Amino acid sequence: MARQDDVEAVTRQDHRPRAQELESHGFIRHGTPVFRQANLALFAAGVATFGLLYCTQPLMPEFSKDYGVSAATAALSLSLTTGVLAFAMLFAGGVSDAWGRKSVMTVSLLASAVLVLLTALVPDWHMLLILRALLGVTLSGLPAVAMTYLSEEMHPESIGLGMGLYISGNAIGGMAGRLIAGVLADFVGWRAGVATVGVIGLVAGLIFWRSLPPSRHHVRHPLALGTLVGRFALAFRDAGLPWLFAEGFLLLGAFVTIYNYIGYRLLAPPYGLSQAVVGAIFSVYLIGTFSSAWMGHLAGRLGRRKVLWTAFALMLLGVGLTMMQPLVLIVLGIVAITFGFFGGHSIASSWVGRRAGSAKAQASSMYLFSYYMGSSLAGASGGLFYAWHGWNGVALFVVALVLAGLLIAGRLYRLPPLPGPPSPGTEPPLPQ
Repeated sequence: MARQDDVEAVTRQDHRPRAQELESHGFIRHGTPVFRQANLALFAAGVATFGLLYCTQPLMPEFSKDYGVSAATAALSLSLTTGVLAFAMLFAGGVSDAWGRKSVMTVSLLASAVLVLLTALVPDWHMLLILRALLGVTLSGLPAVAMTYLSEEMHPESIGLGMGLYISGNAIGGMAGRLIAGVLADFVGWRAGVATVGVIGLVAGLIFWRSLPPSRHHVRHPLALGTLVGRFALAFRDAGLPWLFAEGFLLLGAFVTIYNYIGYRLLAPPYGLSQAVVGAIFSVYLIGTFSSAWMGHLAGRLGRRKVLWTAFALMLLGVGLTMMQPLVLIVLGIVAITFGFFGGHSIASSWVGRRAGSAKAQASSMYLFSYYMGSSLAGASGGLFYAWHGWNGVALFVVALVLAGLLIAGRLYRLPPLPGPPSPGTEPPLPQ
């Protein structure tokens, strides 16, 4: 029996009239003006979302000074947001089923920008934490719904590239939020830095609202708890989706653990680097703007099952390099881990959309729930391994995560094939 991606390849090669039929019914295909318009909107949304989320990460020492809180308490400004975000995304897809994809994403982005602007004004630490918790709720309306929009509206040949370009916006936003807030904090104070990120979020929200094409293949469903639970159950009956959820957990868990603790090694002897130099090394985060789009497009051409395992293999090589002594090898290791992570996330998230059938919103929400829980749980657990055996302890922990991801990628390679492309205006049945 032909494998899933072999079937997709045959479809691309032997059914060009079918592809044209899909295109004629409004599926967005790369190389067209509407594709560029959609990706401008989603790129801007990705930049804003992750800038708004991560802008407090470099400001934690400033919070300790201004509010008189410990480092662990200051870290709540980020961990509280991501924890609330993970759970809220379980419901964001259901809300978008009822209210529409674009409307939920637009409100999510604009409301989040306003909350970040308010964060720059509050004098009380507890109020700041309340606003950051609310930010987790409002931000939840974009990541899961954006994945769903892409899986519904993109042509099957273009979803990998579209998802990769969206994720590249995430990478730029995550870096820009940290850099803008951190640099401005040195010159004009952390409040001005946070306010600047909030203004950028508002501008991005307006670009998104004006640029994103409306949904053409989404059929609204009433928001009902029983229906929502049934759709989550439907996603878990698929042979591949639970494994893809696990891949999301392992990908971000491994990546965040590396970035959380590698700085401790580089600041200590024998390297003794300054914070500025360590920050410059971490700018390799931006390599995700290339790797997510490139590996996503490559997976669309060759098949996701044939490319996903290479992302984990690259991350495994990178972790090994960080255990070496020469600084240049450590930096190359960070580059390899970053390249593999963003590429793997692009492939896995687009694959979720392809497999989810009528449960796209819930499958996307569940993938991102697992993804952010990986950040919270694995990222925190890495500290125990650092206390146990320094950087080598952290590296061994990450190796275990990446090896688990590699084994699951092997299992996903053996999945039964999906049905062919959907009929115009319909969705494929969820494979059993």
